[in-house]
Amino acid sequence: MRFYKLLSLLTLLICLIGSCKKDSYPGATPSPYISIFDIRDLYKQSPVKLTKENMYGATALTGMVSSDQSGGNLPSGIITVQDSRRLSKLRGIAIDLGSAATGYQPGDSLIISIEGGTLERKDGLLQITGLDAAAVQKVSTGGALPLNRATVAQIQASPGDYESVYSVIIKGGFDPLPEKGATLEGTKNLNDGFGTISLVTERSAAFAGHEAPVLANYYGIVFNQEQGDSLIPSFRLRNENDLAVLSSEITIPPVIITGFMSDVKGGDGNYEYVQFRALQDIDFSQTPFSVVVSNNANASTPTGVPSKGWATGGLRTYKINMFTGTVKSGDFFYVGGTGKTINGSGSTSMATSKWIRAYDYTVLNGEGFGDAKGGLMANSGNAFGIALFADSAVTAASVPADVIYISGGGSLYNSTSGYRITNNDFYDIKNPITLEDQPFFHQGTNTLWFSYNTADLGYFNMLGGVYNLKLGRWTTARAQNNLLLEKTSPVSLIEGEGATQIISQ
Repeated sequence: MRFYKLLSLLTLLICLIGSCKKDSYPGATPSPYISIFDIRDLYKQSPVKLTKENMYGATALTGMVSSDQSGGNLPSGIITVQDSRRLSKLRGIAIDLGSAATGYQPGDSLIISIEGGTLERKDGLLQITGLDAAAVQKVSTGGALPLNRATVAQIQASPGDYESVYSVIIKGGFDPLPEKGATLEGTKNLNDGFGTISLVTERSAAFAGHEAPVLANYYGIVFNQEQGDSLIPSFRLRNENDLAVLSSEITIPPVIITGFMSDVKGGDGNYEYVQFRALQDIDFSQTPFSVVVSNNANASTPTGVPSKGWATGGLRTYKINMFTGTVKSGDFFYVGGTGKTINGSGSTSMATSKWIRAYDYTVLNGEGFGDAKGGLMANSGNAFGIALFADSAVTAASVPADVIYISGGGSLYNSTSGYRITNNDFYDIKNPITLEDQPFFHQGTNTLWFSYNTADLGYFNMLGGVYNLKLGRWTTARAQNNLLLEKTSPVSLIEGEGATQIISQ
């Protein structure tokens, strides 16, 4: 019996070994479709003949058309298609189809047999050549292309990732600003506050004669040109519907927020302050302003969503009025506690700086609303905000002239109430893509804010950016440049290198 058991086990073992040799598992069947992400990765600075072997067993790609030849502004003979099959990364590629390219519209879903084609960069554009119309199968039409919001900085940092992809650059303006009546035709510098890119409009484009707007959203396709070993991106609208005008007028705020000291080294009482910079000449006795600070700690009362917004009062919002003094365009000036020093008790005096209002917030209630408090601004935790109003009267309906926020936690808004924002480098009263109303902080796309610094060290929060008076916009959005001050630090440090620049060229 034991012999037969051993014989059976030996026979089973031989069968298992034999079956492994005869029927080794071949793995998963390769997909016939390769992602555009993987196609682009095949290119190594020289043309590549596309084969089933180098495409990992695939012979075709699927994608949605993003180009539109009918507008007359894209390189002729090509279509651009995009997909996000690989790692959900949206990528695009150009396909050279010659005269057949005019037969495809944005939103067409295609299957393209690319085996035998060549992947190469021609005129700076990575594309697949050597195909004919028979290689393309149209599966459906009218699909919705995803809205791919891209800043100019993102495009320039990774031009290959955005090439041939349908994208939108929001709040773009020209630098220099075209003369009144100037058209889109030609190559213009388009700035979105994060960088500048060339907007190319061919003379043959159906919309070349459209007037160049002051501010607009630009929908279109990124194309690259080779410059040495680098790729230089440019942007092209596809048709007249790719331009969404936001403004035809230049609107300049009278004052901008350029920094703040929310936590000095040592006790904060009466030593916190906000730094502003004037963009026009102001006599505050003739046109009073006010600044409101909001704090949203869970213990701050009244709790919940602020039904009166910036005018809520209590421990949530505190207002200081500005009704005396004058400033000239370009001046730095300050509003805050009565201490008037750069970094708390015993530090450099700022008494000779331009103080429009020094107010004892530790003893006095706010002017109109707000309870006296030991610290004007929060040091950590939930969101706190600073809003400048071109009026001394502030209500739930008041819209700031400028506003910033630090952190984003707490009960901040619902569909009808909250802290109102303004159009600036961080916020938009209307969603810049959908144009839906979003008047409150933390609503829609209004979710940007600065960060808290480590408490009780004496950081001045310098908000460095570039504001162009001639263009009426931020050409470089504000960024948080944290300066760790000493007790002996000079005032020139917070008004010098890294501070917001005002240019008028």
